[in-house]
Amino acid sequence: MTEPRPQSPPTIDVHAHLLLPEVEEAVAGQAGLAAARTLDARRNGPDALAVNGPMVGERIPRLTDVAVRLAAMDAQGVDIQLVSPSPSHYHYWADLQLAERVCQLANEGTAAHCAKAPDRLHGLGLVPLQHPGLGPALLDHALAQGLRGVEISSHAPGPGGAREVELSDPRLEPFWARAEETGALVFLHPFGCTLDERLDRWYLSNTVGQPTENAVALSHLIFSGVLDRHPGLRLIAAHGGGYLPTHIGRSDHAWRARPDARGCAREPSSYLEQLYFDSLVHDPHVLRELLLAVGPRRVLLGSDFPFDMGTEDPVGALRAAGLPDDDFHAVRGGNAAALLTLS
Repeated sequence: MTEPRPQSPPTIDVHAHLLLPEVEEAVAGQAGLAAARTLDARRNGPDALAVNGPMVGERIPRLTDVAVRLAAMDAQGVDIQLVSPSPSHYHYWADLQLAERVCQLANEGTAAHCAKAPDRLHGLGLVPLQHPGLGPALLDHALAQGLRGVEISSHAPGPGGAREVELSDPRLEPFWARAEETGALVFLHPFGCTLDERLDRWYLSNTVGQPTENAVALSHLIFSGVLDRHPGLRLIAAHGGGYLPTHIGRSDHAWRARPDARGCAREPSSYLEQLYFDSLVHDPHVLRELLLAVGPRRVLLGSDFPFDMGTEDPVGALRAAGLPDDDFHAVRGGNAAALLTLS
């Protein structure tokens, strides 16, 4: 008797965004917003800002309207999206009270959006990295709304002018512990690069800035021992993890050669198998190398829906890498289905 073929996994895009007008209404006119926008303008430069406004404007229906989102997903051949707020909603400049309100609104708004198509949309909320003490409670708030976890950036300004909050910051330990305990997903998606005006032309703030920030943030997690202390963390790095996975040999060499690089228990490359990475690297050769570096069960389909630095055809971009069938289907949806406990 022939065994029935296992059902093919759904196609799952783990990198898709949402705009939440209620968040922007909450921060409008608040002290600190103008300075944050000035910093963003300085980092991106005038040419990028002239493009960004119209680009986002024409995508607002896909960012806010569930019916439009689902139609676009159908056109892409995507069955399920993991939807996260636009990183522009982080507002890491906000004081403690406003930051708590921003995250609550983001969590509730994302949950309401996904609830309109619960079989196809799963959501992530926000926690305020600039106020590490709020992290565990707001993670719990996100999970209580039915969300799968939260989205964070690569760093945040320190509250009250304190030192930057890096992902290695000891003040984040209760957050990492709670994320591990609950099994929450943490989606690492940088917003803003501290190289500032060096990247203010030719959209280098994104093309170079994003993969740089990913590499720095992941290095903080690895070298500081966060992944030693919390091996059960379920963290997804956007943009293929930036430069780190395919350049991890330099980190391994530093760990072997220098005592000051021995903050973690093992060679840095060994921690890649504890992390997940989306497939959005824009190059089939790099995608193949990413799978070689981290393993085919650690890469998930990602599109950065619906922004212009994403891909309109995530499945086609994956197919272009020429992966073996098992790896192709694992990245297309099997890995994410397991991570989301859909299979």
